[in-house]
Amino acid sequence: MRRLLVLRPEPGASKTVDQARERGIDALAIPLFEIEAVAWEVPDAGGFDGLLLTSANSVRHAGDQLQQLRGLPVYAVGESTASSARAAGFDIRASGESGVDRLLSSIDTDLKLLHLCSEDRREPQGARQRITSIPVYLATAIDAPELSAAPGTVALVHSPRAGRRFAELVDGRGTIAIAAISEAAAQAVGSGWQTVQVAERPTDDALLALAARLCNNPAPA
Repeated sequence: MRRLLVLRPEPGASKTVDQARERGIDALAIPLFEIEAVAWEVPDAGGFDGLLLTSANSVRHAGDQLQQLRGLPVYAVGESTASSARAAGFDIRASGESGVDRLLSSIDTDLKLLHLCSEDRREPQGARQRITSIPVYLATAIDAPELSAAPGTVALVHSPRAGRRFAELVDGRGTIAIAAISEAAAQAVGSGWQTVQVAERPTDDALLALAARLCNNPAPA
């Protein structure tokens, strides 16, 4: 079985490694970024109908100011994000596992939403809601010397930014298989890999199912 490299930041990396090992996959966490909080000012909650959360990092790093928004219902992308918001005392109005664009297409178009997000964010495509984005965290690139062992492995790519950085850092593309969480993440890694495949759905379960199939295929000589 080929080794799986988990490139996402902590604490998500360790969680994904644990899930992979439960599936019998030899997995190693090699985060390419470190998540840090950034200073932000809380707007008047009365100006919004809800809180849009696209990452659990928004809940983890928003700080005490987040509690001033507890009266707003949450629209969350991903069960991990919804669980984090619920644990912080928020009511979940809607959640989805197919990305922010699909979530927004399924809810009221007249909503005014406050999006707590990363500084390196992708704006929702075609959203008809009025969305105000405020960064509350950033992902800072860090050294990853363990990537010298990347040839012959399968790499788990959770975001376009991780895909671009991984492509910049590694050698031996032709021996590495890419398991990407989305088409955008797959496109970001570029070409020249042994294979680049996209999970059936943008969820950890679907991504790990894809990774398991790739890990069970031998690496090219």
